[in-house]
Amino acid sequence: MPKYQFQAEVQPRYLPEQSSPADGVYGFAYTITITNTGDVSAQLISRHWIICDANGHVQEVKGLGVVGQQPLLRPGESFEYTSGCRLRTASGSMHGSYFCVAEDGEPFTCPVALFVLEAMSPQTPGEPFSSRVLH
Repeated sequence: MPKYQFQAEVQPRYLPEQSSPADGVYGFAYTITITNTGDVSAQLISRHWIICDANGHVQEVKGLGVVGQQPLLRPGESFEYTSGCRLRTASGSMHGSYFCVAEDGEPFTCPVALFVLEAMSPQTPGEPFSSRVLH
């Protein structure tokens, strides 16, 4: 029986040039590498994100593909893209999933584990703007 599986690795980063802490705007980018770790070619069809800020504001995002594409990945192939979001707080988190369909028609989901978005102070690289802890 074929194995249907994609794996997603995320590298988030703070974008001080797209942020205005005084106005409560914090920009973040995230680069995701999706790899077909299964045995069958499959296509990423859609995405579903849950984005949370430190005040508990939750935004749900659903849409076709990623950055305007619906990549078809053979076993072992990867697709990398960068996207972004804005929060009203210096920290937050994202998690979600991709809906995929294998070339034999079998649907499956690729989960994306929760990752933290944390604004770093431009005055002291590596130091967060605040000492908030996400739970």
